[in-house]
Amino acid sequence: MTEMPTYKKSDFVSDQEVKWCPGCGDYAILAAAQLAMTKIGKKREDIVFVSGIGCSSRFPYYMNTFGMHTIHGRAPGFATGLKLHNPNLEIWVITGDGDGLSIGGNHLMHLIRRNLNVRVVLFNNEIYGLTKGQPSPASQVGLVTKSTPYGSVDMPFNIPSLVLGAGSTYFGRTIDTDPKHMQDMFVDAAQHKGTAFIEVFQNCVIFNDGVHDEYTNRASRDDHTVRLENGKPLIFGKDKNKGVKLNGTRPEVVTLGENGVGEKDLLVHEDNNAYLASMLAHMRGPSLPMPLGVFYRTNLPSYDAEVVKQVDAITAKKGKGSMQALLNSGETWEIK
Repeated sequence: MTEMPTYKKSDFVSDQEVKWCPGCGDYAILAAAQLAMTKIGKKREDIVFVSGIGCSSRFPYYMNTFGMHTIHGRAPGFATGLKLHNPNLEIWVITGDGDGLSIGGNHLMHLIRRNLNVRVVLFNNEIYGLTKGQPSPASQVGLVTKSTPYGSVDMPFNIPSLVLGAGSTYFGRTIDTDPKHMQDMFVDAAQHKGTAFIEVFQNCVIFNDGVHDEYTNRASRDDHTVRLENGKPLIFGKDKNKGVKLNGTRPEVVTLGENGVGEKDLLVHEDNNAYLASMLAHMRGPSLPMPLGVFYRTNLPSYDAEVVKQVDAITAKKGKGSMQALLNSGETWEIK
């Protein structure tokens, strides 16, 4: 058995000049991914980054791995073909809220429902950055842009609800201002057997600066986000004195120690609970913290493994096929 190489971050840094706007959150995501690749237990030559079109889609150039910069919204299709041809590959689909949820929405939805054994990282800055600031499918109602000068009237997707509704066997969320959390999320996703989907709150400093500031700013994020840890109560706040409990079927924020409220009264996270994951997907608003971490995971057969199993069974029964025989198996004619 070949011994696994020991990698450093520099082993995953390509020779290409990184070209994003100064201050863009993509730099932090790139650095976290390069560090995470040193910890996932995969050989560099077996790792592939696949992207579509958008600022995030430059990623394959900056990773010293194999990569494919494909066409708008079609990265899931390319990733599916690669994985079926070589199931040993560790494939990362890099997309954005525009590329993945608009023109690529159908492709992404079907990759998820099939449970292809790949990782999907969606950079969510709630804007089209590369095409200069139009509202995306994740933009909030009222967003003023050059193409919506009086405010967008489109309702945005609830991304975790969309992904979980499509049948994802893993959904997690992280932020571009917490490199350690991003690394941990990427490494954790790499161990999942099936489609592992990670949403990253990412800042576009040019066209939607500060869109996630409440949740990503180091000065405020502890009071406005809750870190999900399996088997642990939902506690948050700079002083760890806030918690989330159920009031009937609805979550509400309480202060520990007030009115006799203690940790035993709080909601405990179960990352294999689909009903809880659905509730967490809707936990967004002025009175509730934004969940970060793994919302949901479950084990189901992956698409690529089932296809390989099916092909092997048919080959064992009928023998190796012949393309020439297939082409001549039906009615044929000659055109003169």
